[in-house]
Amino acid sequence: MTWSIVARDPANGAFGVAVASRFFAVGALCPHIRVGSGALSTQALINPTYGPRGLALLASGASAEEVVAQLIVSDEGRATRQLHVVDAQGRAAVHTGADCIGWCGHRSGENLSVAGNMLAGPDVVAATYDTFLQSASLPFAERFLAAMEAGEAAGGDKRGKQSACLLIHTTEDYPALSIRADDHPDPLAELRRLYRISQGRYAAFMQFLATRDNLSGVYDRAVIEAEAQRREAALRDEASAGKEPA
Repeated sequence: MTWSIVARDPANGAFGVAVASRFFAVGALCPHIRVGSGALSTQALINPTYGPRGLALLASGASAEEVVAQLIVSDEGRATRQLHVVDAQGRAAVHTGADCIGWCGHRSGENLSVAGNMLAGPDVVAATYDTFLQSASLPFAERFLAAMEAGEAAGGDKRGKQSACLLIHTTEDYPALSIRADDHPDPLAELRRLYRISQGRYAAFMQFLATRDNLSGVYDRAVIEAEAQRREAALRDEASAGKEPA
């Protein structure tokens, strides 16, 4: 009942998942990421145990193909499931069950997988996949937004629109970006709006958080506030110029 992208940035090992659906709060159960291990999306007649079990397998060193095989072999409902995984080496593996509702299918390559079910047609997956590849010059998060918007323009979920999400992890166990539109008439447009807002004060705050390499981070409020004001001013300038945030 959805389509999604699972991708790895080979430049820095970041992982991201973007999902859209004519279903409430698709971001609550579908996307899963563990930094340094991999990412996946579980969808169609969703099996929510695929997320934590799949990430544990990836963390243990299992490949994407091994993860898919181990998850579906234990599931009597596998024919109704769709699952795709990208591991820390950029290998992708996909399962689209025989009983998923059409149009359903997937396309995958190095560091990238796109899969969907109950879609308007194969062009949704093709447009999403191709746009992600063709937008390599954009920031990682914006590649997901552009790709999902292309999939929506190609027909998207054949039932319509309701929810979408974008989840990105870079170097930490907590997300670098996690935005959701759980019930919205145009959820991808709402994600785009939320992303733009995130590039202001929120991005400044995230820049100074504690990390695994710096357990204190930066906690000087004056430093944080100065960066927040700089970013907010840049957003205002971009808005007045009619540009997207850098």
